Amino acid sequence: MTDVAAALRDAAGRLKAAGCDTPRLDAVLLLAQALGITPDRVRLSPDMKLDADAAARFAAMLVRRAAREPVSHILGRREFWGLDFKVSPAVLDPRPDSETLVQAVLDAVPDRKAALRLVDFGTGSGCLLLALLHELPKATGLGVDASEAALDVARDNAARLGLAERANFMLGDWGAGLAGPFDILISNPPYIETAAIAGLADDVRKHEPLSALDGGADGLDCYRRLIPDMARLVAGNAILALEVGQGQADAVAGLLASLGGVNPAGIARIHDLGGVARVVQARNTA
Repeated sequence: MTDVAAALRDAAGRLKAAGCDTPRLDAVLLLAQALGITPDRVRLSPDMKLDADAAARFAAMLVRRAAREPVSHILGRREFWGLDFKVSPAVLDPRPDSETLVQAVLDAVPDRKAALRLVDFGTGSGCLLLALLHELPKATGLGVDASEAALDVARDNAARLGLAERANFMLGDWGAGLAGPFDILISNPPYIETAAIAGLADDVRKHEPLSALDGGADGLDCYRRLIPDMARLVAGNAILALEVGQGQADAVAGLLASLGGVNPAGIARIHDLGGVARVVQARNTA
């Protein structure tokens, strides 16, 4: 019977050899799941013994992770904005970089207790919309996605987080057929260049939906389709925020600047913790 310290040491070595970027963290999270305890307790309990059942569960999860299946898919959940989100292969895995968009919107909202109306295009797991609704107690939101499987995940997350009464979800093609206006319009659309898809890490390329990754030849196809819909659906003084890929901020800012009512001088490029211009944000001044 092995103990936690030995199990983590062996697992981290195996995952490192498999090319995982964060082998020790991955091992801790998977072992916590196998033992039914928190990751912090795993870290603080090096002498805890693994019984045969826990060891078998851990071994099975390590096989999946060594094959580069994302930890979040193995666990069935991912933390985002301090909230626990269900994830599946039907949705893009919520990433810390996307929290930049949540914070940018909150910083731009003058009254967080206002009865605001939000829309999230390509909502996926619902992480952006639901994180904002969590912080805006009188707001309501609509999540739009072209995947019914993704919408099932988003609806489940809304229910799990106690936000189902303020969050609705609909199958749709960006803003087509949608009636506004909305006070906050957000999206994290697909923005990876088609030619770059083949070079993505196996964790992403083999396990996340291509429809949530591929942004066309230059990565900007979805912005070109979405931004005219956003222009049609904005309320007066509305906030528009778009997550962008590295090096795309100026191009997306240019697309936003072409909207009537958006002051080009007021378009902000907001950087993530890695220094990448990750969010382009504007306010409707019409």
